[in-house]
Amino acid sequence: MAEAFNDLTLPDDKATRYAAVAEEIASVLDGEPNRTARMATIASMLAASFEHYFWTGFYVVDPDKERELVVGPYQGTLGCLRIAYGRGVCGAAAATGETQLVPDVHAFPGHIACDGRSASEVVVPVFDHAGKLIAVFDVDATEPAAFDAVDAAWLEKILKASFAADR
Repeated sequence: MAEAFNDLTLPDDKATRYAAVAEEIASVLDGEPNRTARMATIASMLAASFEHYFWTGFYVVDPDKERELVVGPYQGTLGCLRIAYGRGVCGAAAATGETQLVPDVHAFPGHIACDGRSASEVVVPVFDHAGKLIAVFDVDATEPAAFDAVDAAWLEKILKASFAADR
């Protein structure tokens, strides 16, 4: 299946492209029980599908450290290793349980500059079947205002479909 995806020509329209990628992700992940494998696959497929994605990946809830995220599977430059809940955009998503759509990361209070080239960001909380936070999914771009409500809505949909049945 990976070969077929790697050779796929995706639509230009952003929403239509997300729909096609969501379908491909669901197909590739069908029957895969391992959470890390699913995260790595999602990060890889999304990073390969959108040119404006500069850093794409997961920060996973650390079961051994209260209210702390640890870097998980990702595509891109070196990421921060750990982020406390409430700190930066990822920490805000973890603390609030709400998607953070940030057109200018430099104007975001407490922004963490893991890579100074990042200019905008969208971070989506990831929940398991019981509604428990398991991670946040972070996408950065080098351009300001690179993400909008279409990105946020489709990422939420993809992540819910990929992890809400997680047991």
